[in-house]
Amino acid sequence: MSAPANPPANGATPAGAHGLTAREIAAELSDSLLFPSALEVDQASAVPVSHLDALASAGLYGMAGPPDHGGLGLEPEEAMEVIERLASGCLTTTFVWLQHHAAVRAVSIAGGAVAEQWLRPLCDGERRAGVAFAGLRRPGPPLLAAEQTGESWAITGAAPWVTGWSLIDVMLVAARVPAMPGAPVLWLLVDAVEGQGLSVERLRLEAVDASVTVRAAFDGVQVSEDRVIGIEPFAHWQERDAGGLRPNGHLSLGLARRCARLLGGPAGLAIGELVVERRRHLAGGDVGQLPRARAEAAELALAAATSLVIETGGRAVLMDSMAQLLARQAIFLLVFGQTPAIKSEQLRLRARP
Repeated sequence: MSAPANPPANGATPAGAHGLTAREIAAELSDSLLFPSALEVDQASAVPVSHLDALASAGLYGMAGPPDHGGLGLEPEEAMEVIERLASGCLTTTFVWLQHHAAVRAVSIAGGAVAEQWLRPLCDGERRAGVAFAGLRRPGPPLLAAEQTGESWAITGAAPWVTGWSLIDVMLVAARVPAMPGAPVLWLLVDAVEGQGLSVERLRLEAVDASVTVRAAFDGVQVSEDRVIGIEPFAHWQERDAGGLRPNGHLSLGLARRCARLLGGPAGLAIGELVVERRRHLAGGDVGQLPRARAEAAELALAAATSLVIETGGRAVLMDSMAQLLARQAIFLLVFGQTPAIKSEQLRLRARP
């Protein structure tokens, strides 16, 4: 693992330095930086850039990137544990950081000139990315459409969910191409800057509001051909999306881990054992079993946060209580990244006596 070029921020140690693994660095940052300021971040207008700088200095923006371009090249199990440990410190910061890795993976797979230009700065965290493809999951006409205009593409429509506005430099955007058979998905990188047809409206969230999540409107935004990552059949994307449900489950497990630590005693121990079990379910199931595993992880986070609220008592309703923060975040995680299959499993779990 290669250390980033810039010196570590906020005392963060680069992954690979002094024999420390990425999961160990994530645990250090979680306990020393993220968790102590989680309540403050919850009430802030935006995640502190210093938090994201610390993750970049530790090399964690390159978690999904290849080592020959400055990435860590983590195996899936270690990457999932990094997500879990960071989420146990500050879900809001982790939520912003997590979006970045979709762009790293997409650019890495694309290779060629786009990878040569973008992969190293993305892995270093010099350039930070968000995503704009949630609309692909919605039924009906495409929310974002692309039309080729000479040597560029014109993007029109809306992206209902873009996280990290003002904290990211670029968006990984997915737009359907109606003029092509089957309306395939065009993937491209778009600067996260208002103007020239791009405008945003901030969404107010009951939890992770400091993630600065927006709705982005595209009115003929022009994107040059060198920003195109690739085109794939919509059915291929649907298959990949069904297999990519796992990471968000580890956000829930990270939250449950923090609740277990705060509870301590037999209750905390029992939750910790369930975290281990749910982690095995997320790792061991095939694609068809992932919705159930995701539902179980979210249910555990909610149950753990509820136990913490009960244990805390009346103070849990005060805004300076960690219990209320974790409870709100657990509710958020019930529906973040929810698919119809996950929702069905969640309702089934809720209906049990």
